[in-house]
Amino acid sequence: MASIMTNSAALTALQSLNATQNNLSTTQARISTGYRVSQASDNAAYWSIATTMRSDNQAMSTVSDSLGLGASKVDTAYTGMNSAIDTINQIKQKLTASYGQTDASKEKTQVEIAALQKQLKGYADSATFSGTNMLSVNSGTAATAADVKIVSAFNRDSSGAASISTIDVNVESTKLYEAGSAAGKGILDAARLGSDGSVTATAAAPAAGAAVAAGDTYSVASLKIFDTATSKAFSDAQIAQQMTVVDAALKDMTNAASTLGAAKSSIDLQKTFTQNLMDSIDRGVGQLVDADMNKESTRLQALQVQQQLGVQALSIANGSSQSILSLFRG
Repeated sequence: MASIMTNSAALTALQSLNATQNNLSTTQARISTGYRVSQASDNAAYWSIATTMRSDNQAMSTVSDSLGLGASKVDTAYTGMNSAIDTINQIKQKLTASYGQTDASKEKTQVEIAALQKQLKGYADSATFSGTNMLSVNSGTAATAADVKIVSAFNRDSSGAASISTIDVNVESTKLYEAGSAAGKGILDAARLGSDGSVTATAAAPAAGAAVAAGDTYSVASLKIFDTATSKAFSDAQIAQQMTVVDAALKDMTNAASTLGAAKSSIDLQKTFTQNLMDSIDRGVGQLVDADMNKESTRLQALQVQQQLGVQALSIANGSSQSILSLFRG
């Protein structure tokens, strides 16, 4: 039935054209943004997951920076520790060479030992990175030196709760000097028994040339083989005790260097893992929300053709109404 009130063909053609136009707008948006899901209205579930994972990835980027900073801190301490080990080996050599020397020779050797001790303190004090020093510390009234905490991971459990993991470096076992009033002294400034080199809380520095006693203590930072105040040299027996103390300190420094090396290795491994994890999350998010540009470009061309055909169909449908006028012509 022909009607001038309702043009069914034109309505159908218009609906088809509108649908094509909507699909074309969606495809053009995907091509311009590169995302299949760029806002919550596209796919609320995927958009929510992608937004959360992108936020976590930004946090992981900060973690990666923190690991880099932590690696620099540990590497600085490790470099200072190695230099200190080389220097304490030289002190050990000087003590060995002074055994059996005359008092005059010991006095000259003492000058060299004092210079090396000063160098040790210089290494420890300068091993600072970004305000952190693990070799020369001041714990104040704390009983022990605080650990250095390096942010190593950002975690999110199955319930959605976020947490932070850290790699802790035990400064108490690596410090060479301690200026705090309550904390135990460091490896080099601690009082050690001359008998076995063990650390003791009770300092009992012997006088130069005195008879060796079981409670005699020495500190690597302050030991000497010649006392300039009394112009007396320490006996060979006392020097033997000092060598025991230096050797014990050297073992502790080697262990401390191992601790720093292990921490550096852990940081490097965690940094590599974090970067790989960030790349994996990027790929996962991309699979959820990225647009397939090959597919979308092909779809765009098809929709453009459909749009042109829809316009033509609508034009034909509208033109069909004009045929009714011919029925009224004489």
